[in-house]
Amino acid sequence: MSVKLQQITNLLNQLAPKNLAADWDNIGLQLGDYNQEVKKVLVSLDINQEILQEAKDEDVDLIIAHHPLIFDKISKIRFDTPLGKIIQQAIKAEISIYIAHTNYDIAPGGLNDILAAKLELNDLDILDITSREQYKKLVVFVPQEAVTEVKAALGKVGAGWIGNYSDCFFEQQGIGSFRPLDDTTPYSGEKGKINQVNESRLETIVPSQILGKVIKELIKVHPYEEVAYDIYPVENEGEKFGLGRIGYLEQSLSLQEYVDLIKERLALDTVRIVGDLTSSVKKVALCSGSGADYIKTAAFKGADLLVTGDLKYHQGQLAQEEGLAVVDAGHYGTEKIMEEGVVEYLTAEIKSNNLEVEIIRSKVNTNPFQVI
Repeated sequence: MSVKLQQITNLLNQLAPKNLAADWDNIGLQLGDYNQEVKKVLVSLDINQEILQEAKDEDVDLIIAHHPLIFDKISKIRFDTPLGKIIQQAIKAEISIYIAHTNYDIAPGGLNDILAAKLELNDLDILDITSREQYKKLVVFVPQEAVTEVKAALGKVGAGWIGNYSDCFFEQQGIGSFRPLDDTTPYSGEKGKINQVNESRLETIVPSQILGKVIKELIKVHPYEEVAYDIYPVENEGEKFGLGRIGYLEQSLSLQEYVDLIKERLALDTVRIVGDLTSSVKKVALCSGSGADYIKTAAFKGADLLVTGDLKYHQGQLAQEEGLAVVDAGHYGTEKIMEEGVVEYLTAEIKSNNLEVEIIRSKVNTNPFQVI
C-alpha cells in the first residue's frame, strides 16, 4: 500500500506551517510531484550525494530534509555539478525532495522546542518573535436545527480556538427572511414568496491562514443552498512565533556541569565555550543552527548562557563584553535532532490517520567537520 505525497506533506504542514518560514527561505516541495505514490520516506538533516545513495539503497520515494537542496535561484541545471548530479539522479530514481527549514525551527513543537526539552529548560519563551497569528471574525446565519452540526464541523477544522480553549462560539437567535427565485432549491420555504425562518447568528474567530479551509467546510456542512456569512478583520493578535527559545533550568548549575549535560544530551564529544566554567547558569537562551546573531538579544533578556552553533571569533569577544557565556555545540550538533523529531511526529500521525507508509531516519553523518 502507499499514500499520496500530498498526504505526507499535509501532516508535516500541521506541525510546521509553511507561512512561518522566513521570507528568504526556500521550503516545500523542491523536486517531485504531490500526486506521487509514496511507500517509504527518509528523514535527513541535509541532502547530499551520500544521502541520495542511502535513499536509493533503501528504496525510498520521498526525502524530507531540513536544509534546502535548492536555496539560491538557479538558471541552469548541469549534470556535471554537485547540485545537478543530485537532481538528475533523484529524478531518475523517482525520489521527491521536500524541505521544512525555518518553518520547522520556528514552529511550536519544532526544532527549537525539541532542543529546549533536550537541554531541560522550563518556562519557555521565544527569543526573537518573527510573527503573530492574525485572526478574522466569521459570522454565519444558520437555521436553528442545524446549529449543533455547523458548530461541531467548524470547531473540528480549527475555528473557535482561543488559547487553550476550543469550540468558542457566540450564538444569538433571530428571524431571517428570503425570497427563493426561479432555478433555486431552497432548504425551506416557498419559491417566489418572502419566507421567514428562525435562525441563529454564530460568531467565532478564525486564524487567517486556515480561513479558506474553514469556509470550505462551512459551505459543505451548511444546509442552505446559498450560505450567508460575513468576514470581519480584527485587531486581536494570537499566538506568537519566532526563532530561538529562552527558559530556565530547574536549579542552577555551574557552566561546567551544564556543558557536561549538553554534551551528553546531544551526543557530542566536543563543544566550544566562551565564559567562566565556574560561573552559575540558570537562565538559558538557545537557537539551533546559526544563532550567534542573538548574543545581544540573549544578554538583554537576562540569559546567563546562549547555546547555539557557528560562533565566530568576534562574536565570542562580543559575548565576553556582554557578560554572556556561550556554548557553541555546532550547527550539526544542535540540528541533527530534527531527524528523530520529524520521524516520531510523522510515525504517530500516520498511525492515528491509518495510513500505510514507512518513515525511516537517515544513518548518514553529514557533519563536514572533524576535530583531531
